[in-house]
Amino acid sequence: MGDKPLPSSFDDNPDFFQDNPWKKLGRRLKEEPLVPLGIGATCYALFRAYRSMKMGDSVQVNRMFRARIYAQAFTLLAVCAGSVYYKTERDQRKQLEKAMDLKKQQTKRDAWLKELEIRDQEDKDWQSRHAAIEQAAKGAELKPLGTDPAPETAERDQAEEPAAKEPGEGSGGGVLSAVKNLTWGSK
Repeated sequence: MGDKPLPSSFDDNPDFFQDNPWKKLGRRLKEEPLVPLGIGATCYALFRAYRSMKMGDSVQVNRMFRARIYAQAFTLLAVCAGSVYYKTERDQRKQLEKAMDLKKQQTKRDAWLKELEIRDQEDKDWQSRHAAIEQAAKGAELKPLGTDPAPETAERDQAEEPAAKEPGEGSGGGVLSAVKNLTWGSK
């Protein structure tokens, strides 16, 4: 049981593991609420120092600059303390992200291999069809020339030949003689 992590209530919730930037910002603000508080205090001290400077109150300006330094120190301490406190959780999150990336890569690889197998099968099918067509072509070439395909088709072909010729055409000559007859007239 040492290798297996303990089950979590978030295992079935993919939204917990796949954050968008706004969710991540919200989660970080909830994890370390002192950092935004320190940033806000620093900004407030700067704003008050600016207003005091506009009014000409140098004592208040100095107080606000000191407050700004304290607020910045507080923010820096909050950042350091938060990084130490949440280090293990961040490491776990990085491991989880790595595992998710590996899973995505494995899924892509499996899909790619499946596509290759499909293409290979299509190629084999095409080769078998092509081989069958070649066999049929070789079989047709090897038939003896003296055999007629069917006596009915031969009679029908002979009956259609005279009907295809136009009257006035002689036998032979073909297309060239027909064109010659059209241009020069029949002789």
